[in-house]
Parts: sequence; C-alpha cells; structure tokens
Amino acid sequence: MIDHVIIEVRDLAASRAFYEQTLAPLGMRVLFEHRTSGVGFGTGGAPGFFLRAGARSGPLHLAFASPERSGVDAFHAAAIAAGAIDNGAPGPRAQYHAGYYGAFVLDPDGNNIEAVCHTPD
Repeated sequence: MIDHVIIEVRDLAASRAFYEQTLAPLGMRVLFEHRTSGVGFGTGGAPGFFLRAGARSGPLHLAFASPERSGVDAFHAAAIAAGAIDNGAPGPRAQYHAGYYGAFVLDPDGNNIEAVCHTPD
C-alpha cells in the first residue's frame, strides 16, 4: 500500500485552500506544514497527502476513500464550492464493480481528484 503521495502545484496557497475545503468532508485536515516541504493532509496523526510548490506534477488521478456515500456527495459539493471543475457527479460506477460509488473533479492544476466509497447501498 502507499504510505504517502506528494504532488507539486503551481500555487501552493491556492491549492492548500482548495484541498482544505475539498477534503474536510472526508475528515482530512492539515497535519503538517513546512516553508520548503509544503503542506501535509491526513486523518489522525499522520499525513499521507502532501502539496509542494514547484512545477506541475500532473495531470494525476488521485482517489480518496470515504467510508460512506454521503462523504462522496459532500466531497463533490465542497470541491465545486472551492472552484473545482466537475468531472463526474456523484453516483454508482458499475463498470468498476457493483458497490463502487464515486465523484470526480478537476483541481486548480487540472488533476482528476476522486472520492470513492466501496460499500454497497
């Protein structure tokens, strides 16, 4: 399994604000901040998703887990409110598997960001 992911973004302040709003419904918040290393988001005590200022890393596809479908819905709404471009409204994605429920947005750098719940109805 992946321990952590770091993506480089063109505007760290803008991306931080976007992800703070977008990931809050999934229980993620800023857990680490350093002037040269960037910002780390996570739950509990360990960050697993980092933003660092630099050349654009993407486009990437990142999927964040949600334990409930309502979290996927809230993620999508928060992302759109934060300025994301809709890339797939919340809903079932039976082409992946029967219990797959996801939503997709494009972040400020054009990365495809997803929230997904694998729990059946």
